[in-house]
Amino acid sequence: MSTDSQPGSGPTGQPDPAQTDRGRAGQDPGATAQAAGIPAADGPGADGPSTDTPATDTPAADTPTNGQQEPADHGSGSNRLPALVLGALGVVYGDIGTSPLYTLREAFGEAGLPLTEATVLGILSLVFWALILVVTVKYVMVIMRADNRGEGGVLALGSLAHRGLGQKRSNRILVSLAILGMALFYGDSLITPAISVLSAVEGLKVVAPRLEPFIVPLTLAVIVLLFVFQRQGTGRVGIFFGPVMGLWFSVLAILGLIQIVHAPDVLRAVSPTYAIALFQANALLAFVALGAVVLAVTGAEALYADMGHFGRRPIRLAWMYMVLPALLLNYFGQGSLLLHEPEALENPFYHLAPDWAQLPLVVLATAATVIASQAVISGAFSLTRQAVQLGYLPRREIRHTSEHEIGQVYIPRNNWILLVGVVILVIGFGSSSNLAAAYGVSVTGAMAIDAILAAVVAWRLWRWNPLLVIVAFTGFLAIDLILFGATLTKVPQGGWFPLAIAFGVYLLMTTWRHGRKLLTDRLYSDALPMELFLSRITPQSPQRVAGTAVFMTGRSDLVPHAMLHNIKHNRVLHERVVMVTVNIEEVPRISDDRTMEVDKLGKGFWRVVLHFGYLEQPNIPRALESCRRFGLHLDLMDTSFFLGRETLIPSRRRGLPGWREPMFILMSKTALSATEFFCIPPGRVVELGTQVEI
Repeated sequence: MSTDSQPGSGPTGQPDPAQTDRGRAGQDPGATAQAAGIPAADGPGADGPSTDTPATDTPAADTPTNGQQEPADHGSGSNRLPALVLGALGVVYGDIGTSPLYTLREAFGEAGLPLTEATVLGILSLVFWALILVVTVKYVMVIMRADNRGEGGVLALGSLAHRGLGQKRSNRILVSLAILGMALFYGDSLITPAISVLSAVEGLKVVAPRLEPFIVPLTLAVIVLLFVFQRQGTGRVGIFFGPVMGLWFSVLAILGLIQIVHAPDVLRAVSPTYAIALFQANALLAFVALGAVVLAVTGAEALYADMGHFGRRPIRLAWMYMVLPALLLNYFGQGSLLLHEPEALENPFYHLAPDWAQLPLVVLATAATVIASQAVISGAFSLTRQAVQLGYLPRREIRHTSEHEIGQVYIPRNNWILLVGVVILVIGFGSSSNLAAAYGVSVTGAMAIDAILAAVVAWRLWRWNPLLVIVAFTGFLAIDLILFGATLTKVPQGGWFPLAIAFGVYLLMTTWRHGRKLLTDRLYSDALPMELFLSRITPQSPQRVAGTAVFMTGRSDLVPHAMLHNIKHNRVLHERVVMVTVNIEEVPRISDDRTMEVDKLGKGFWRVVLHFGYLEQPNIPRALESCRRFGLHLDLMDTSFFLGRETLIPSRRRGLPGWREPMFILMSKTALSATEFFCIPPGRVVELGTQVEI
């Protein structure tokens, strides 16, 4: 084992260039997250890994590309395609696929529209064109073209938009929009399990009205079991998701088709003239009804967010050939039923089925809604993991529940917070009709954000004609804003809830982001440059001891505070010193040839910069073992990891607003230790603390 403990032979004490062995497995070719306002990713302060300058491992902004490495269609050209399509049915379409349970019922019950032929055809026309324009055209045909190395979702879209604008100040707006989009998703992840499971179990009222008192208790039991099961991971039941949802969509199509065959005149609603006529007859009630029509497109963002798991082609095929036809047939079937049996408005979905099939339909619907809830919960876990990696949230315990799928994670803290929130919603609102008033605000808000970010991507990365960008995305944004405005009419009845959740999450995330940036600036304001430090080291001073010391630092050009504290108190320096900086980049994964940079500085000092994608787990010991090819050989049993730990103290100095200081300090105290987050063996860790005023 090489110790590299000899000082450099340069004339001024600097490392001799002839002795400097510089190995690089990657450069920083693009714009950094720091330029976008993204702070250090909750490393252990001055001596912890940082995302201040994560390289954006991407093509130049003027390259007409989606920014992908083409995993977005992985396996779609092979015999895996049927399996991927089936998997997409089970994971991607659970939310939007269960919307027929309550959409038409709420469209009439919420707005108070009279149940006439004109209103039924008008609502069906609105539902039809919402599914075509918002889901099919906007998401399936356009936005799904924007993939960040095969990954989708608001973070991936925001990253691509930031890349397109480069270093412009307007990137701050994009960062804020991405954070707001994540915050809105959290509101959706609370409401979806509550309204989905409640609406399915409410079918018991149709089967046996005397069972109505048991609806809420049974719903709570299903939800509690769902969240308790999360620790096991979705992999164990994932193989059942696709077949169950395949059966669900088949039943949707069959039930609707049977009713349409009996009364095919309902198909006239395909014409947009019926939607226009509805607004002409009563614009106010029609606008309010749009707040319920939104329910038909909730879950549309999942098409894009789950693209990395299945690829564009399987998701598109599942939508065009299975999901969309099944949804339209069922909606039109319900409309046909309402035209000829107005009393079915109590629950038009369950009244589509004959009496003997209603109880099995309740069971199937409950299974489908559990799957829909599972997909949203898993999405919340994945999004939280990405937010932690990018420095938007404090570190927290993240358990991987699959050896093969990195996206399958379980976050205990989030799981129990979500469970408490969902239980409160079920008990507080009591029925899916009441919850429908709270549903849709966060979804339409997130859709509008997607439209804005996608417009930037189309303009800057895809190089679309500016006129085409203006026309296309102004149209998308106009639809989103109209739907968002319609859902705002539901704020007094419950729409305030997802907005309050989104505001709270946004406040926490921005506080953490600004606080970490301020803390990083304070810690490094008086740091000693590494070159100056190395020039003062002599063979006699400080005294060198056997072994290797690894110092985690956010700035590889400055001396870590932990190193200075160690020299000050112990008056020794290890014979080999390795300074490690971790950069979490704005791409999902980093290719093997770009994961690390290794510099031999001389005098026993090494600099290692590790790059991880925001979907990867930073494992420092494993990464350091890979440095052998650059001549850096580490024996973990002979290595100590030095970490800095800050004690934050409120102050009157200019920095965070006074009301935010306690919030940031509390969030810091709840953060997972760097030892666990970076998979460092606890027995090899030395922590050195410092007090910092914020």
